[in-house]
Amino acid sequence: MDKILIRKLKSEDAGEISKIYLSITKTASVGGFKNIVAKQAQRKEDASFVAELNGKLVGYLISYTLTGGFGIAKSAWIANLGVNPKFMGRGIGEKMAREIFKYYKNKKIKYIYTSVKWDSTDLLSFFKTLGFDRSEFINLKKNLE
Repeated sequence: MDKILIRKLKSEDAGEISKIYLSITKTASVGGFKNIVAKQAQRKEDASFVAELNGKLVGYLISYTLTGGFGIAKSAWIANLGVNPKFMGRGIGEKMAREIFKYYKNKKIKYIYTSVKWDSTDLLSFFKTLGFDRSEFINLKKNLE
């Protein structure tokens, strides 16, 4: 039987996480993504987790906290989430999310936010099954090119 272990992110996980990210996004390079992941592992106030299946890293969830952002109380934000495509559909993402929920609830944080592209129906559906709904925010962007 497969054994899924959810544990805190470590700096040395950055290489495997980058591989998962590349397998999902189909990009040639992640630039500084590996460094961002390694630095995130050092942030003790945030909760970022990885999933191991039979000892192999197969998923990651990176989150951070924000205090006083645009007038809201301290909140948590899911910045990035990925599961190796070979292992999708096994509840790995949900297990990591539930661990994040427990962590932040124990820290007395009431709200967790995330941002999803409007046409990412699979990801939208995933977050809806976890209880996420539209927030009071509207995503904005400015093109600097």
